[in-house]
Amino acid sequence: MGKVMIGGTGITPFGKFMESGVRPLAERAVADALKDASVEIDDVDMVFFGNAAGGLLTGQECVRGQVALRNTGLLGKPIINVENACASSSTAFRLAHMAVASGSAEVALAIGAEKMSNEDRTKPIKALEAAADLEELEALKARISPDGAGTGSVFMDLYSSVARDYMVASGATTEDFARISVKQRHAGALNPIAQFRADVDIEEVLTSRMIADPITLMMCSSIGDGAAALVVMSEAAAAKRNIHPVQILACEIRSGQGDDPEALPVATAASRAAFEAAGLGPEDLNVVELHDAAAPAELILSEQLGLCAAGEAVSLLHSGRTALGGAMPINPSGGLISKGHPIGATGAAQLVELADQLRGRAGSRQVQGARIGLAENGGGWIGNDAAAAVVTILSATARH
Repeated sequence: MGKVMIGGTGITPFGKFMESGVRPLAERAVADALKDASVEIDDVDMVFFGNAAGGLLTGQECVRGQVALRNTGLLGKPIINVENACASSSTAFRLAHMAVASGSAEVALAIGAEKMSNEDRTKPIKALEAAADLEELEALKARISPDGAGTGSVFMDLYSSVARDYMVASGATTEDFARISVKQRHAGALNPIAQFRADVDIEEVLTSRMIADPITLMMCSSIGDGAAALVVMSEAAAAKRNIHPVQILACEIRSGQGDDPEALPVATAASRAAFEAAGLGPEDLNVVELHDAAAPAELILSEQLGLCAAGEAVSLLHSGRTALGGAMPINPSGGLISKGHPIGATGAAQLVELADQLRGRAGSRQVQGARIGLAENGGGWIGNDAAAAVVTILSATARH
């Protein structure tokens, strides 16, 4: 198998754009990615379009990619619609990687786009609920909110329950969770596409509105709208162009086994497979983007991904190693907490950030000397674990 590269990227600002649909967001991200990769429409062999909940949010079903890309010139190409909860666009990226690695395509597009802002604020909540097994939804609600006093958002109640369990197991405090939000908001303040671009302090985070104890508003990711796209190509296709590609060392997807108490967490299973495929370990990483749908997730995932030993994530946070300027920044993009979380676009956006970091074009949030980056993107919930996780490892290369 030859080397597979990211040749170009495109991303829109993330935010709440009430007047915009999915189509203009996708069009902008695709146009920017193609330009960045020096690729013409005719060069594209396959297209993988990630969108998690368009049917529930906008009513568009079945042919979401064809509709969103109708005016791009891509119609006529194979367009594969990909839906995998919050991991939709990282799954689309995995498929694009497979297409190029297998020789089925020289150039493939992976796109993620989502339109979540809505005049009816119950629609995004219902869409997110659909990322769990609806047949067990009431039982899940009863398990994570036994007193019946849920927030109305099953995933916020779930994050709250997981956070409380983690606090008992690790000794983590609400102040630790607040420190993560402060770190993420500082990075987001430097990211021109982030939804939230202002520094905050620990007191602001702790005194922001309580959402689901111990998680306050500023510890949460926000729904939003946005799109991101990546041009995936063979090494030979990249060599023909005056571009600065990034090599894909590994991209692995696993489904969660949350009904099996003995099973590895899905993020652990996917990351171990990715490290094995890349021939690397956590000690080789210079920069990480992980799925911080709520602040406690950074600590939990740091342990599940092997970035530190079990029980040591709080110490890792306090060491400064994971902040901008540290040896292994986590979420220099600002993460979901700052960027926002247009669910179908999130995984692709993580990869755009890593590609920018590895090409040295992340501006004031640049991780100096970054050579190896990892992205972890989770999605949905089954039993006691995420339903899916995609872990990707990328490497810097010389400019062609």
